[in-house]
Amino acid sequence: MKITVLGAGAGGTTVAFDCAAHGHEVRLFDFPQFPENIATVAEQGGIHAEGDIEGFAPIIYSGHDIDEAIEGAELIWVVGPAFSTEPFGKAVNGKLRKGQTVIVSPGSCGGALAFKKAAGLAVDDDSIRLAETHTLHYAVRLIQPGRVRVFLKLKAGNLLAALPGRHTDEILQMIADVYPSMEPAKSVLQTRLQKANPVIHPAVSLANAARIEGTGGDFLFYEEGVTDSVGRLIEAVDNERIAIGEKLGIEVVSDPEMGMRQGYMLAENYGPAYREAPGFLGIGAQPQLDHRYLNEDVGYGLVFMSRLARQIGVETPTIDAIIQFASVLMNRDYASEARRTPETLGIAHLSASELAIL
Repeated sequence: MKITVLGAGAGGTTVAFDCAAHGHEVRLFDFPQFPENIATVAEQGGIHAEGDIEGFAPIIYSGHDIDEAIEGAELIWVVGPAFSTEPFGKAVNGKLRKGQTVIVSPGSCGGALAFKKAAGLAVDDDSIRLAETHTLHYAVRLIQPGRVRVFLKLKAGNLLAALPGRHTDEILQMIADVYPSMEPAKSVLQTRLQKANPVIHPAVSLANAARIEGTGGDFLFYEEGVTDSVGRLIEAVDNERIAIGEKLGIEVVSDPEMGMRQGYMLAENYGPAYREAPGFLGIGAQPQLDHRYLNEDVGYGLVFMSRLARQIGVETPTIDAIIQFASVLMNRDYASEARRTPETLGIAHLSASELAIL
């Protein structure tokens, strides 16, 4: 299959490696402001991986020309932080062909709908099959240009939903050779709520703010950053997320339970389970607070959850407090910025029952 990956960060590079390692013809694209990894992959003709998956996989194109990157692509992966979804959508606006399939991974609170709007497609237009996953399928870091260290490839527990949902099963079949453990979600609203990063990253980052600034992130994010008290903060956020799902009639699995299904964690609790999780061992903290753990996971993730909760009548005092705390520390107003909300996605007028069938 001819596959294009948009996004050459750690996640996109790993998706490109894994698909190529399974025998697919893979092209890798990123914008010109991110040249280093793209140039190295082009120079060495592929990607090196070590860890849970390893080896070298050839990439037939690595560059900044979007037309060349998507030429003949049957499947396009959009892989990157939430703020990259709309720019990638705009880059392919008017260039997608009928019958192509696009997967946004991770969906990051409405990624599929955000991409569809940016690409100039109507919400009910299914000439392009579109889906999103609730999380990236790997715990991974880009350790140098052209080389990734994969701490874990998920064993289970990554949900995928198509928009519209009738395409979910056929898209899962399309990627089954590379991702046999990918599971169908009830809807894109379930993939939006199941994403764990907004539950974990802001809580741990804010509780360790002085340590991050004082050491430049010279400590282990999970093994040293998640004390029992920090675990209680994560749990409070998780409970509010689960309550949103309950109001919508959508099952949202607790983060420790999902972590066990995925292979990250060995126990279902919010303290030692994070510190001892095989999938988190050796992962260092971010070097500064100005990082996606706050900018993305608060600005896109928690703000979306807070607005959605308000829309359907669910209280989220802990989530709201974290948004305010992060805003003060970062000297910006994440709530007012409203990067991705029910309003920006065009679903603010829907009732709980209408949202549940998206």
